[in-house]
Amino acid sequence: MPGLRVPERRFSRVLGVGSYRPRREVSNKEVCTWIDSTEEWIETRTGIRSRRIAEPDETIQVMGVAASRRALEHAGVDPAEIDLVVVSTMTNFVHTPPLSVAIAHELGADNAGGFDLSAACAGFCHALSIAADAVESGGSRHVLVVATERMTDVIDLADRSLSFLFGDGAGAAVVGPSDVPGIGPVVRGIDGTGLGSLHMSSSWDQYVEDPSVGRPALVMDGKRVFRWAVADVVPAAREALEVAGLTVGDLVAFVPHQANLRIIDVLVDRLGVPEHVVVSRDAEDTGNTSSASVALALDRLVRSGAVPGGGPALMIGFGAGLSYAGQALLLPDPPSTPA
Repeated sequence: MPGLRVPERRFSRVLGVGSYRPRREVSNKEVCTWIDSTEEWIETRTGIRSRRIAEPDETIQVMGVAASRRALEHAGVDPAEIDLVVVSTMTNFVHTPPLSVAIAHELGADNAGGFDLSAACAGFCHALSIAADAVESGGSRHVLVVATERMTDVIDLADRSLSFLFGDGAGAAVVGPSDVPGIGPVVRGIDGTGLGSLHMSSSWDQYVEDPSVGRPALVMDGKRVFRWAVADVVPAAREALEVAGLTVGDLVAFVPHQANLRIIDVLVDRLGVPEHVVVSRDAEDTGNTSSASVALALDRLVRSGAVPGGGPALMIGFGAGLSYAGQALLLPDPPSTPA
């Protein structure tokens, strides 16, 4: 009986990154017109000073396409060279057709396959691992990864327990072949005992049948999520370094999910991140954008020129599920013309 023929395995890396931040910047002062709070309380508790909120014309597709175009330009890859598009989002209310197909078509990437995934705040790192596997297996040569979210569509702006945390935006990365390993093995995990720690208040079909249940909105037990992040995410981050053959001292950058700056500070402390490592704190003026947060932070980091191209970084996303995913990677060179 004949066996299967598979392509020779190769290495992968991130070739380019891009992002889109909505036009409207909302300060803590403005947030305090929606909720009973103060600018000082919000910043002290979260480190967040402002966030971006999308206007009606800044849809998840519009933002995803804009971020993708920047990533493709940075990578020097034509849309026609993309053979797979993977989109991560938890805020797409149109479940079919896939958003990946719409984004690919608008970009002119009509030679690509595509699919969407939903893994909340861990989504970009999951999607990146799929892209790396696709390139390394020989199934694809260039993969576009997009994370795009309108978190303000799924929160109650009057909820003073969390409305100040979230924002909107999109990030993207192009993954392609490499002469050396450029994306480390992914480390994934879940804790189903935390299903109720970060969830929607109701389902859309419940709301349609009985509007008295209220429009579905995100509900969060912040203390439970914080304890879990310290207990589970820190060991996962260490494991992601170990399987990539790195120590925390080898890093040039740490790009965690931008939940809030206080959680980031605790992760940095528990991991023992040295002072020479640049830590992404994009949430300060972007807020928590769920799966887009790591992608947005990565793009800002690379374009800042604060870290060398080719240097090792650690990324990890974590949130609803509870679930996490993370990996080490070699950073792409900054664009020749920063934007």
